[in-house]
Formats: sequence, C-alpha cells, structure tokens
Amino acid sequence: MKKIILLSALSLSLFSPTVALGANTYEVASGDTLTKIAAEFEVSLSDLLKTNSTIKDSNQIKVGQNITIPTNKQENSQSVPTTDQENNQSVPTSDQENNQSVEQQILSLVNEERSKKGLPSLAMDSAISHVAILKSEDMRDNNYFNHTSPRYGSPFEMMKSFGVSYNYAGENIAAGQPSAEAVMNSWLNSPGHKANILNKNYSKIGIGHATGGKYSHYWTQQFTGK
Repeated sequence: MKKIILLSALSLSLFSPTVALGANTYEVASGDTLTKIAAEFEVSLSDLLKTNSTIKDSNQIKVGQNITIPTNKQENSQSVPTTDQENNQSVPTSDQENNQSVEQQILSLVNEERSKKGLPSLAMDSAISHVAILKSEDMRDNNYFNHTSPRYGSPFEMMKSFGVSYNYAGENIAAGQPSAEAVMNSWLNSPGHKANILNKNYSKIGIGHATGGKYSHYWTQQFTGK
C-alpha cells in the first residue's frame, strides 16, 4: 500500500514529494543569524529585513523559520521575456535542449551528494524530466509557486497523468536561483529538500528548468522509485 508523506518547506515526498519555498526562500538552520544569511546570499541586511517585514527583531529568528531572500536586481534586469513567454506559451524545444547541460549539472551534484552517503546514483529519466519541465513552465506561465498546479493538480496526479508509474515519488521546486550550483545550494540547505535528494527509495530523477517570468528561473526535481 502506498503512503503519502507531505514534508514542510514546500517539499513533497511520496514515500514520496518535496518543494523549496519560492523565489529564494531559505530555511533557518542552527547557528544562523540574519547577518550570516545576508552575507551568504550576497544581499544587504536592510533589504533582507525589508523583504521579511514580519521580522521585528533581527536577533529573533528560529530554526526552521522560512526567510525570503530578495531577488538580485541585476539578474532580473538581464532577463528579457521571449514572445512566447509574453503570450503565456511554453518555452520552445530549442530552449529545453539548451537547458540540458544545466540539468546534467544538477544530476551530477545530486549524485555527488548521494555518493557521500553511500547511496546509489539516480538515473535521469526522460519521461519524468518531461513532466518536470512542464511543471517549471507551468509555474512560470501561471505565476505561482506551489507543489499543486492549478492545471495539473498535485505532483503525484501530474506524474500519473503523463504515464509515470511509481511506488515512491517526490518533488523539489525552487525559483529565482540563477544556476545549477545556486539552486542545489538552496535545496541542500533545506532539510526537507535534502531528504528528497538523499532518499534511499528513489532510483530515478527528472529535472526541469524554465527561464523567464517573475523570478527569471524556475526549477523542478521529481523523483520516483519502485
């Protein structure tokens, strides 16, 4: 019988799914301070406080608390939507092909982390990657950041609708990070997302990266296992 476990921090797992909270959201770890977080993400403390208006005392943050990291203005200014993006359509196939090297970088980083824990490598699956690409494009085109798509439903429903079968499944999402290294750093600094990456029940992965939209970069990892 399949079990569904929903992890916090927009991280899903179907033990099984996971997601990273939107546009550079960071989960506070033990020993963190706002000053340390600002330095790590190369933003000013004042901008960090301005973005997180609910924080009244910069010395009072808690482990597990989600901190929204301001999007780098220079990176945003370099992002020019294509005509297809303006018309709310999918990125052309040529863009998906150009993104393959980025997806392979993420795969390498994922398997590097798994190797450190003595876990077997994940295999890139083209059917799962197709779903992951559609999910990233859907978040961009419909301006949302959530595991549940207004068009496709939950990650599990979406996988099944595209013919992906599994006993275990999971999802990590992120937005705003400009590179494979940056998005992997965000996921690995979040316990929920890291747990998906290091889940021993997974054997396959699909990776989708879409550019444009509000946050310039949208990332999806989807995992499955038998």
